[in-house]
Amino acid sequence: MNSLKAVFGEVAGLFVEDGSLALEIVAVVVLAGVCAHFLPDSPAVAGGILLIGCLGVLGANVARAGRR
Repeated sequence: MNSLKAVFGEVAGLFVEDGSLALEIVAVVVLAGVCAHFLPDSPAVAGGILLIGCLGVLGANVARAGRR
């Protein structure tokens, strides 16, 4: 039980410790939601924004962490 608690603590710590990553992902999700709302006939646009945006945010975060 302690190991499961530690794993959940580590995962939660990823989002709490690095607030910029969480905020950037929320921004990507909001942007994809806005595009999905205004372009309902093209769900691929929102999906592409989610895919490219999340991968870009993750890559930028890894690059920032590598410089520290």
